[in-house]
Amino acid sequence: MIEVTRLFDLLAYQQAKYPKKDALAWKNNGTWETFSTADVQTTVNQVSKGFIALGLKRDAKVAIISPNRPHFNFIDFGLQQIGAVSVPIYPTITTEDYAYIFNDAEVQYVFVYDKDIYLKAAEAVKQAPCVKEIFSFLPVDGVRSWDVLTSIGEGTSDASLDTLKEEVKGTDLLTLIYTSGTTGKPKGVMLTHDNIISNYKACTPLMPVNEAHRALSFLPMCHIYERMLVYLYMSVGVSIYYAESLETIADNLKEVKPHIFTTVPRLLEKVYDKIVAKGSELTGTKKALFFWALQLGLKYEINKDQGFWYNSQLALANKLIFSKWREALGGNIRAVVSGSAALQPRLAKVFWAAQIPVMEGYGLTETSPVISVNRVDAKENRIGTVGPLIEGVEVSLAADGEILTRGPHIMKGYYKRPDLTAEVIDADGWFHTGDIGTFIEGKYLKITDRKKEMFKTSGGKYVAPQLLENKFKESRYVEQIMIVGEGQKFPGALIVPSFDSVRSWCAIKGIPYTTDAEMIQHESIIQKFQREIDELNEHFAQYEKVKKFALLPALWSIDGGELTPTMKLKRKIIAQKYAGLIEKLYID
Repeated sequence: MIEVTRLFDLLAYQQAKYPKKDALAWKNNGTWETFSTADVQTTVNQVSKGFIALGLKRDAKVAIISPNRPHFNFIDFGLQQIGAVSVPIYPTITTEDYAYIFNDAEVQYVFVYDKDIYLKAAEAVKQAPCVKEIFSFLPVDGVRSWDVLTSIGEGTSDASLDTLKEEVKGTDLLTLIYTSGTTGKPKGVMLTHDNIISNYKACTPLMPVNEAHRALSFLPMCHIYERMLVYLYMSVGVSIYYAESLETIADNLKEVKPHIFTTVPRLLEKVYDKIVAKGSELTGTKKALFFWALQLGLKYEINKDQGFWYNSQLALANKLIFSKWREALGGNIRAVVSGSAALQPRLAKVFWAAQIPVMEGYGLTETSPVISVNRVDAKENRIGTVGPLIEGVEVSLAADGEILTRGPHIMKGYYKRPDLTAEVIDADGWFHTGDIGTFIEGKYLKITDRKKEMFKTSGGKYVAPQLLENKFKESRYVEQIMIVGEGQKFPGALIVPSFDSVRSWCAIKGIPYTTDAEMIQHESIIQKFQREIDELNEHFAQYEKVKKFALLPALWSIDGGELTPTMKLKRKIIAQKYAGLIEKLYID
């Protein structure tokens, strides 16, 4: 049997053990188009030969900017087989970030999905002379299609490709994944074949799926979370269907009827909110039944027998109400894997009550990514934690509670940044996560805080608050500002206005000025700040934009306890002081 020691070995491994008719699938012009395992291997070999014909050398960098599509796999594996390195990039980041990554990684070629992404990439390439050419997956006028590789490589022999494949080792660099740093400049995380293979192999026994099952994939493969799981699916013969977009997930679930999918809490929140909204539209007995079932679900306790009466009611609720929830997810779900941000315990409870097991896990890009995950077996699942460690992963808690981890999953380092690498990987090989945690029952890891100020939204995106704050303070109307939004749908802001500037603006507009406290309630003032926020938001990626804000009537000060002696924000103190106001920002 073929052994997987490099990730591209998965193609031959799957062909030998689980040859699939629908190894990969995507919806093309309204119809699901499938690729067999043999199709994928043939196309990947042609792509590899095309890269050889282009003159691409070992360790050369190639960017992929696309939603999840089989094309991503073709380019990814095609690069792997010749020892080149993929640089997947989020389509939604700014043009400036594109340019930075192109230059930092010395990207030679760029593959984009469509015209919109092409235009952004082309603008960035003006600042990145290292890029030789941009190819597209969908037709774009004047741009060569990705499949030109399959023709220009026709003159390359199989023997030449086989020689290059043999030279690739498990310790070789596979991919560069750029993550945002505290300065706002992305850092290139270097992951090897061994890193990711060790991670997917450790997770494989925990996934309740096999060659008879299908997965729906919609989280970006430019993030290692979804990408590692795609490799895992391939290793056990799971068919992978790529959703059209985030907007079509509901329809795609019903069409594909998957047995598993991975998600972030924000998407589960959306599913839940949509279900509750529909329940609210019901009337009479149907509405009463719906909310009766919902309340039962919210009272659910995993691994706790709540007695005959509760169990009987829950069984009835599953038959009458929750069965429709399962149907909405395709009717076959064996597990939902949630990661990248904290999941609200109430959501985990209600989905488990509805017989939709949720496996919440934890990890970072630098850890390939999984460190721990709750199991699909309820006995090995603790809601509110991120589960037991996976095999081969060590975790130690520092004196301050910071989670340190060591093992084959740890990145090679930050690209071109040995200084930053040394800051997070100590002499004993422990990676310092920046997260604070503890163990429940001595086994289940629980994340309790963040050591650094950077936070994640519920969509799993990192937000660097200081970066946003410094930009918003460019407005003469903003005196002080604190960005909030840990675990929420979007960043929000607490703003102390520059009341002198506000007073001047009011004088120009003929608005009588009373007191600071009264003026921050004035509709015209609120609209003025909204315009300021909207203008400054243009400098940030979509997930970084401030969607809501609250104006405060008094300056933060050292005496008031909101500032340190060096005038830095005491974020926890401010968040506690204005907890009610912050909560209102996230009430729809």
